[in-house]
Amino acid sequence: MHLLAAATALPGPAIGNEVLAGRLGLSAEWVEMFIGTRTRHFAVDLAGGVGCLLADLCEQAAVRSLERAGLTMRDLSFVVLATATPDSLMPTTAAVVADRLGAAGIPAYQLQSGCSGAVQAFTLAEALLAQQPAGPGGPYGLVLGGDVCAKHLDLEQDFRRMPPAQLVNYVIFGAGAGAAVVSAAPAPGSAAFHGLGHRLALPGQPPGQHVEWYGAADRDSALPPVSEDYKAVECLVPELAQQVCADLLDTLGWSAPDLGYLLPPQLGGLMTRRITAALRERLGVEKAVEISCVADTGNTGNALVMSQLEQLLPLLTPGARALCACVESSRWISAGFALEAS
Repeated sequence: MHLLAAATALPGPAIGNEVLAGRLGLSAEWVEMFIGTRTRHFAVDLAGGVGCLLADLCEQAAVRSLERAGLTMRDLSFVVLATATPDSLMPTTAAVVADRLGAAGIPAYQLQSGCSGAVQAFTLAEALLAQQPAGPGGPYGLVLGGDVCAKHLDLEQDFRRMPPAQLVNYVIFGAGAGAAVVSAAPAPGSAAFHGLGHRLALPGQPPGQHVEWYGAADRDSALPPVSEDYKAVECLVPELAQQVCADLLDTLGWSAPDLGYLLPPQLGGLMTRRITAALRERLGVEKAVEISCVADTGNTGNALVMSQLEQLLPLLTPGARALCACVESSRWISAGFALEAS
């Protein structure tokens, strides 16, 4: 499978630490030191009210990616969306976006997953492309990834009394969506996927994150909508990311000097820098250029990999190689892939 184009969409203006800290009654210095994220984008106005839906962002990203690939919806064989925060349980956000784009007569799949979901979507896309009849340059597919956490964040409360496991979600996450056009054949400026995969890791380890979905029967539940064991994430994600990258290098027979770019897990600006430093030291890929976005976008979940790919593609020269690692802390899922420019 080949990556032809990637694009992203973010809602509203960037929200800096000073503005966010002032709204939450926190210290901007605490946010910078603890998380390392400078700005993020919310799909909800801090003064109240939802600004946009996940479907809105996915549609914007899809249109941009298709334009960059020089294609239209009529060229596509399928649409796949990965998200942990769909706009509704039914209809699926994937179906809503496909309908808006005019994707008649093709299937639209939705995968419910966290930070590893984009890799899962690419894995499904690879299998779907293999089943399609070959055409001029095709077949083609559209892979989407995005998350909007606004519905899970209550801005009308006393944040000074909030436990750290809940408070961290108000400073680490943002909203966004990304889209990638993939093909069974290469094209000028494209890159080939290698080693796409994901797997459950750390059996028996308690989940590092819970995101609840409340219905009429439990909307008054005392459970927090979102909670995160950030200590466990800090400890376990770097270890899992190193294993993903080491396995990819070994499977593909690539040596450290072969690697030009590294796309590390995007959890928070500070942790991403630590993970990259550890990967460079443990794997010997000191010369690999880091491709990161989270310090400026916030943790946008399934949009993160798409943001990295959007940055990466214009930098690639023929033969350039890159590794991407993702770790989902909810049920500890390791995922990753390699790219090689055509």
